[in-house]
Amino acid sequence: MEFLYEYGLFVAKVITFVFAFIVIVSTVVGVANKQKPGKGHLEITSLSDQLKDVTQYAKEVLLDKRSLKKLAKEQKKESKAKSKSDTESAAPRLFVLDFKGSMDASEVEHLREEITAILCVADKQDEVLVRLESGGGVVHGYGLAASQLQRIKDKGLALTIAVDKVAASGGYMMACVADKLLASQFAYIGSIGVLAQLPNFNKLLKKNDIEFEQHTAGEFKRTLTVFGENNDEGRAKFKQEIEEIHILFKDFVSAQRPSMDIDRVATGEYWPGIKAKELGLVDDIITSDDYILSHYPKREIFSVKYSIKKNVAEKLGMSAANVAERVFMKTWSKARHWF
Repeated sequence: MEFLYEYGLFVAKVITFVFAFIVIVSTVVGVANKQKPGKGHLEITSLSDQLKDVTQYAKEVLLDKRSLKKLAKEQKKESKAKSKSDTESAAPRLFVLDFKGSMDASEVEHLREEITAILCVADKQDEVLVRLESGGGVVHGYGLAASQLQRIKDKGLALTIAVDKVAASGGYMMACVADKLLASQFAYIGSIGVLAQLPNFNKLLKKNDIEFEQHTAGEFKRTLTVFGENNDEGRAKFKQEIEEIHILFKDFVSAQRPSMDIDRVATGEYWPGIKAKELGLVDDIITSDDYILSHYPKREIFSVKYSIKKNVAEKLGMSAANVAERVFMKTWSKARHWF
Protein backbone atom coordinates (compact mmCIF):
# COMPACT_ATOMS: atom_id res chain seq x y z
CA MET A 1 0.00 0.00 0.00
CA GLU A 2 2.80 2.40 0.85
CA PHE A 3 4.39 1.72 -2.53
CA LEU A 4 1.14 2.51 -4.34
CA TYR A 5 0.78 5.71 -2.33
CA GLU A 6 4.32 6.83 -3.24
CA TYR A 7 3.78 5.91 -6.87
CA GLY A 8 0.48 7.80 -7.02
CA LEU A 9 2.12 10.86 -5.47
CA PHE A 10 4.92 10.72 -8.03
CA VAL A 11 2.47 10.47 -10.95
CA ALA A 12 0.50 13.42 -9.57
CA LYS A 13 3.66 15.54 -9.39
CA VAL A 14 4.59 14.66 -12.98
CA ILE A 15 1.10 15.53 -14.27
CA THR A 16 1.15 18.81 -12.36
CA PHE A 17 4.56 19.73 -13.76
CA VAL A 18 3.55 18.89 -17.35
CA PHE A 19 0.30 20.85 -17.03
CA ALA A 20 2.12 23.87 -15.59
CA PHE A 21 4.70 23.72 -18.38
CA ILE A 22 1.99 23.64 -21.05
CA VAL A 23 0.21 26.61 -19.46
CA ILE A 24 3.44 28.65 -19.34
CA VAL A 25 4.37 27.88 -22.95
CA SER A 26 0.83 28.65 -24.14
CA THR A 27 0.87 31.97 -22.29
CA VAL A 28 4.23 32.98 -23.74
CA VAL A 29 3.20 32.07 -27.28
CA GLY A 30 -0.14 33.87 -26.86
CA VAL A 31 1.54 37.06 -25.69
CA ALA A 32 4.17 36.81 -28.42
CA ASN A 33 1.56 36.45 -31.15
CA LYS A 34 -0.06 39.71 -30.02
CA GLN A 35 3.20 41.60 -30.40
CA LYS A 36 3.53 43.83 -33.41
CA PRO A 37 6.19 42.93 -35.98
CA GLY A 38 9.58 44.39 -35.14
CA LYS A 39 10.72 47.50 -36.96
CA GLY A 40 13.67 47.06 -39.28
CA HIS A 41 17.03 48.70 -38.74
CA LEU A 42 20.24 49.04 -40.69
CA GLU A 43 23.47 47.38 -39.51
CA ILE A 44 26.76 48.65 -40.94
CA THR A 45 29.87 46.73 -39.87
CA SER A 46 33.48 47.52 -40.74
CA LEU A 47 34.97 44.40 -42.31
CA SER A 48 38.26 46.29 -42.56
CA ASP A 49 38.43 46.51 -38.77
CA GLN A 50 37.65 42.81 -38.49
CA LEU A 51 40.42 41.90 -40.93
CA LYS A 52 42.80 44.23 -39.12
CA ASP A 53 42.01 42.54 -35.78
CA VAL A 54 42.48 39.07 -37.27
CA THR A 55 45.81 40.06 -38.83
CA GLN A 56 47.04 41.63 -35.59
CA TYR A 57 46.05 38.61 -33.52
CA ALA A 58 47.76 36.18 -35.93
CA LYS A 59 50.97 38.20 -35.82
CA GLU A 60 50.93 38.35 -32.03
CA VAL A 61 50.63 34.58 -31.87
CA LEU A 62 53.08 33.67 -34.61
CA LEU A 63 55.85 36.29 -34.39
CA ASP A 64 58.69 36.20 -31.87
CA LYS A 65 59.29 39.06 -29.40
CA ARG A 66 61.92 40.73 -31.54
CA SER A 67 59.69 40.76 -34.62
CA LEU A 68 56.73 42.00 -32.58
CA LYS A 69 58.78 44.88 -31.20
CA LYS A 70 59.86 45.85 -34.70
CA LEU A 71 56.27 45.59 -35.93
CA ALA A 72 55.03 47.84 -33.12
CA LYS A 73 57.56 50.54 -34.04
CA GLU A 74 56.56 50.39 -37.70
CA GLN A 75 52.87 50.63 -36.85
CA LYS A 76 53.49 53.60 -34.56
CA LYS A 77 55.44 55.35 -37.30
CA GLU A 78 52.69 54.70 -39.86
CA SER A 79 50.04 55.97 -37.45
CA LYS A 80 51.91 59.25 -36.87
CA ALA A 81 52.45 59.79 -40.58
CA LYS A 82 48.78 59.22 -41.27
CA SER A 83 47.61 61.60 -38.54
CA LYS A 84 49.90 64.40 -39.83
CA SER A 85 48.61 64.12 -43.38
CA ASP A 86 45.77 66.62 -43.70
CA THR A 87 45.59 66.39 -47.46
CA GLU A 88 45.04 62.66 -47.55
CA SER A 89 41.84 61.87 -49.44
CA ALA A 90 39.33 59.37 -48.10
CA ALA A 91 39.94 55.81 -49.26
CA PRO A 92 37.39 54.38 -51.71
CA ARG A 93 34.90 52.03 -50.10
CA LEU A 94 33.65 48.54 -50.85
CA PHE A 95 30.11 47.89 -49.62
CA VAL A 96 29.27 44.20 -49.14
CA LEU A 97 25.70 42.90 -49.31
CA ASP A 98 24.44 39.34 -48.78
CA PHE A 99 21.43 38.01 -50.68
CA LYS A 100 20.25 34.46 -49.99
CA GLY A 101 17.07 34.13 -51.99
CA SER A 102 14.09 31.89 -51.36
CA MET A 103 11.43 30.76 -53.85
CA ASP A 104 9.24 33.84 -53.37
CA ALA A 105 12.23 36.25 -53.32
CA SER A 106 10.84 37.90 -50.18
CA GLU A 107 14.40 38.95 -49.30
CA VAL A 108 14.17 41.66 -51.96
CA GLU A 109 12.51 43.92 -49.37
CA HIS A 110 15.70 43.92 -47.29
CA LEU A 111 17.83 44.32 -50.42
CA ARG A 112 15.85 47.42 -51.35
CA GLU A 113 16.59 49.06 -47.99
CA GLU A 114 20.29 48.15 -48.14
CA ILE A 115 20.75 49.53 -51.63
CA THR A 116 18.88 52.73 -50.79
CA ALA A 117 21.17 53.30 -47.80
CA ILE A 118 24.30 52.80 -49.91
CA LEU A 119 23.11 55.11 -52.68
CA CYS A 120 22.56 57.86 -50.10
CA VAL A 121 26.23 57.91 -49.07
CA ALA A 122 28.30 56.31 -51.86
CA ASP A 123 30.69 58.17 -54.17
CA LYS A 124 31.58 57.35 -57.77
CA GLN A 125 34.85 55.64 -56.76
CA ASP A 126 33.04 53.25 -54.40
CA GLU A 127 32.07 49.70 -55.33
CA VAL A 128 29.26 47.35 -54.28
CA LEU A 129 29.85 43.62 -53.86
CA VAL A 130 26.80 41.35 -53.60
CA ARG A 131 27.39 37.83 -52.30
CA LEU A 132 24.50 36.06 -54.01
CA GLU A 133 23.04 32.63 -53.38
CA SER A 134 19.80 31.52 -54.99
CA GLY A 135 18.38 28.64 -56.98
CA GLY A 136 15.63 30.86 -58.39
CA GLY A 137 11.92 31.25 -57.81
CA VAL A 138 8.96 33.36 -58.92
CA VAL A 139 9.44 35.51 -62.02
CA HIS A 140 8.07 38.78 -60.65
CA GLY A 141 10.05 38.51 -57.40
CA TYR A 142 13.42 37.95 -59.05
CA GLY A 143 12.62 40.48 -61.75
CA LEU A 144 12.22 43.09 -59.02
CA ALA A 145 15.42 41.91 -57.32
CA ALA A 146 17.33 42.36 -60.60
CA SER A 147 15.84 45.84 -60.95
CA GLN A 148 17.05 46.74 -57.46
CA LEU A 149 20.59 45.79 -58.46
CA GLN A 150 20.26 47.86 -61.63
CA ARG A 151 19.76 50.93 -59.41
CA ILE A 152 23.39 50.61 -58.32
CA LYS A 153 24.66 50.76 -61.90
CA ASP A 154 22.29 53.58 -62.80
CA LYS A 155 23.98 55.69 -60.10
CA GLY A 156 27.36 55.12 -61.71
CA LEU A 157 28.71 52.72 -59.06
CA ALA A 158 30.64 49.57 -59.96
CA LEU A 159 28.61 46.44 -59.20
CA THR A 160 30.35 43.12 -58.58
CA ILE A 161 28.42 39.93 -57.82
CA ALA A 162 30.10 36.86 -56.34
CA VAL A 163 28.49 33.42 -56.42
CA ASP A 164 30.07 30.98 -53.99
CA LYS A 165 27.38 28.26 -54.21
CA VAL A 166 24.54 28.76 -56.69
CA ALA A 167 22.97 31.36 -58.98
CA ALA A 168 20.43 29.56 -61.11
CA SER A 169 17.30 30.64 -62.98
CA GLY A 170 16.04 33.77 -61.17
CA GLY A 171 19.32 33.79 -59.25
CA TYR A 172 21.22 34.11 -62.52
CA MET A 173 18.79 36.79 -63.70
CA MET A 174 20.05 38.83 -60.75
CA ALA A 175 23.69 37.84 -61.17
CA CYS A 176 23.98 38.79 -64.84
CA VAL A 177 23.24 42.45 -63.99
CA ALA A 178 26.77 42.76 -62.55
CA ASP A 179 29.56 44.72 -64.19
CA LYS A 180 31.80 41.89 -63.01
CA LEU A 181 30.41 38.43 -62.24
CA LEU A 182 32.53 36.06 -60.13
CA ALA A 183 31.99 32.42 -59.19
CA SER A 184 33.77 29.72 -57.25
CA GLN A 185 34.97 26.66 -59.15
CA PHE A 186 32.01 24.41 -58.40
CA ALA A 187 29.22 26.93 -57.96
CA TYR A 188 26.09 26.07 -59.95
CA ILE A 189 25.52 28.69 -62.67
CA GLY A 190 22.84 29.03 -65.35
CA SER A 191 19.45 27.32 -65.63
CA ILE A 192 18.20 30.01 -68.02
CA GLY A 193 14.77 28.50 -68.42
CA VAL A 194 11.21 28.62 -67.10
CA LEU A 195 9.38 25.93 -65.13
CA ALA A 196 5.68 25.68 -64.26
CA GLN A 197 3.88 22.66 -62.88
CA LEU A 198 0.71 21.85 -60.97
CA PRO A 199 -1.23 18.70 -59.98
CA ASN A 200 -4.75 17.95 -61.22
CA PHE A 201 -7.27 16.22 -58.95
CA ASN A 202 -10.19 16.16 -61.38
CA LYS A 203 -10.23 12.37 -61.81
CA LEU A 204 -10.08 11.89 -58.04
CA LEU A 205 -13.06 14.22 -57.56
CA LYS A 206 -15.08 12.38 -60.22
CA LYS A 207 -14.25 9.03 -58.65
CA ASN A 208 -15.71 10.25 -55.36
CA ASP A 209 -18.74 11.92 -57.00
CA ILE A 210 -17.55 15.41 -56.10
CA GLU A 211 -18.55 18.20 -58.44
CA PHE A 212 -16.31 21.22 -59.06
CA GLU A 213 -17.40 24.49 -60.61
CA GLN A 214 -15.26 27.36 -61.82
CA HIS A 215 -16.53 30.46 -63.59
CA THR A 216 -14.34 32.92 -65.48
CA ALA A 217 -14.77 35.98 -67.66
CA GLY A 218 -12.24 36.12 -70.47
CA GLU A 219 -11.23 33.29 -72.76
CA PHE A 220 -7.91 32.62 -71.08
CA LYS A 221 -8.53 33.91 -67.56
CA ARG A 222 -7.72 30.37 -66.43
CA THR A 223 -5.73 28.06 -68.70
CA LEU A 224 -4.92 25.08 -66.45
CA THR A 225 -6.70 24.29 -63.20
CA VAL A 226 -6.00 22.06 -60.21
CA PHE A 227 -9.56 20.73 -59.73
CA GLY A 228 -11.25 21.26 -63.09
CA GLU A 229 -10.90 19.23 -66.27
CA ASN A 230 -8.06 20.59 -68.43
CA ASN A 231 -8.17 20.60 -72.23
CA ASP A 232 -5.63 20.83 -75.05
CA GLU A 233 -6.49 24.45 -75.77
CA GLY A 234 -5.70 25.45 -72.20
CA ARG A 235 -2.47 23.46 -72.24
CA ALA A 236 -1.36 25.11 -75.49
CA LYS A 237 -2.03 28.58 -74.08
CA PHE A 238 -0.18 27.73 -70.87
CA LYS A 239 2.82 26.50 -72.88
CA GLN A 240 2.72 29.68 -74.99
CA GLU A 241 2.86 31.86 -71.87
CA ILE A 242 5.89 29.95 -70.56
CA GLU A 243 7.69 30.32 -73.90
CA GLU A 244 7.01 34.08 -73.90
CA ILE A 245 8.51 34.42 -70.41
CA HIS A 246 11.53 32.41 -71.57
CA ILE A 247 12.06 34.79 -74.48
CA LEU A 248 11.93 37.77 -72.10
CA PHE A 249 14.44 36.02 -69.83
CA LYS A 250 16.81 35.37 -72.76
CA ASP A 251 16.50 38.95 -74.00
CA PHE A 252 17.28 40.29 -70.53
CA VAL A 253 20.41 38.13 -70.15
CA SER A 254 21.56 39.01 -73.68
CA ALA A 255 21.25 42.72 -72.95
CA GLN A 256 23.40 42.33 -69.81
CA ARG A 257 26.01 40.01 -71.40
CA PRO A 258 25.89 40.70 -75.16
CA SER A 259 29.08 38.77 -75.97
CA MET A 260 27.58 35.48 -74.74
CA ASP A 261 25.97 32.95 -77.11
CA ILE A 262 22.52 33.04 -75.54
CA ASP A 263 21.06 30.19 -77.63
CA ARG A 264 23.84 27.89 -76.45
CA VAL A 265 23.26 28.53 -72.73
CA ALA A 266 19.50 29.25 -72.55
CA THR A 267 18.54 25.56 -72.53
CA GLY A 268 17.63 25.32 -68.86
CA GLU A 269 20.95 23.59 -68.07
CA TYR A 270 23.36 24.66 -65.36
CA TRP A 271 27.13 24.31 -65.15
CA PRO A 272 29.88 24.45 -62.52
CA GLY A 273 31.76 27.73 -62.30
CA ILE A 274 34.74 26.53 -64.36
CA LYS A 275 32.55 25.52 -67.32
CA ALA A 276 30.37 28.61 -66.86
CA LYS A 277 33.43 30.81 -67.43
CA GLU A 278 34.18 29.02 -70.70
CA LEU A 279 30.60 29.67 -71.83
CA GLY A 280 30.79 33.34 -70.88
CA LEU A 281 28.26 33.09 -68.05
CA VAL A 282 30.78 34.47 -65.53
CA ASP A 283 33.90 36.63 -65.79
CA ASP A 284 36.33 35.14 -63.30
CA ILE A 285 36.79 32.17 -60.96
CA ILE A 286 37.35 33.44 -57.43
CA THR A 287 35.56 33.20 -54.09
CA SER A 288 33.98 36.21 -52.44
CA ASP A 289 36.47 35.90 -49.57
CA ASP A 290 39.47 36.20 -51.86
CA TYR A 291 37.89 39.10 -53.72
CA ILE A 292 37.36 41.01 -50.46
CA LEU A 293 40.95 40.30 -49.37
CA SER A 294 42.23 41.58 -52.71
CA HIS A 295 40.79 45.02 -51.84
CA TYR A 296 42.18 45.14 -48.30
CA PRO A 297 43.62 47.52 -47.16
CA LYS A 298 43.34 49.69 -50.30
CA ARG A 299 39.60 50.13 -49.71
CA GLU A 300 37.52 50.66 -46.58
CA ILE A 301 35.25 47.61 -46.54
CA PHE A 302 31.79 47.68 -44.94
CA SER A 303 29.05 45.09 -44.57
CA VAL A 304 25.54 46.54 -44.96
CA LYS A 305 22.59 44.55 -43.63
CA TYR A 306 18.94 45.40 -43.04
CA SER A 307 17.44 43.38 -40.19
CA ILE A 308 14.03 43.11 -38.59
CA LYS A 309 13.81 42.32 -34.90
CA LYS A 310 11.85 39.11 -34.37
CA ASN A 311 9.19 38.77 -31.67
CA VAL A 312 9.13 35.88 -29.19
CA ALA A 313 6.86 33.69 -31.32
CA GLU A 314 9.13 34.03 -34.34
CA LYS A 315 12.21 33.25 -32.25
CA LEU A 316 10.55 30.13 -30.81
CA GLY A 317 9.53 29.06 -34.32
CA MET A 318 13.03 29.63 -35.69
CA SER A 319 14.60 27.71 -32.82
CA ALA A 320 12.30 24.74 -33.39
CA ALA A 321 12.97 24.84 -37.14
CA ASN A 322 16.74 24.95 -36.60
CA VAL A 323 16.63 21.96 -34.27
CA ALA A 324 14.49 20.00 -36.72
CA GLU A 325 16.84 20.86 -39.58
CA ARG A 326 19.91 19.73 -37.62
CA VAL A 327 18.24 16.44 -36.69
CA PHE A 328 17.16 15.85 -40.29
CA MET A 329 20.59 16.64 -41.76
CA LYS A 330 22.33 14.43 -39.20
CA THR A 331 20.02 11.53 -40.03
CA TRP A 332 20.31 12.13 -43.77
CA SER A 333 24.12 12.27 -43.66
CA LYS A 334 24.19 8.85 -42.05
CA ALA A 335 21.87 7.44 -44.69
CA ARG A 336 23.85 8.49 -47.77
CA HIS A 337 26.83 10.41 -49.09
CA TRP A 338 26.84 13.24 -51.60
CA PHE A 339 29.41 15.39 -53.41
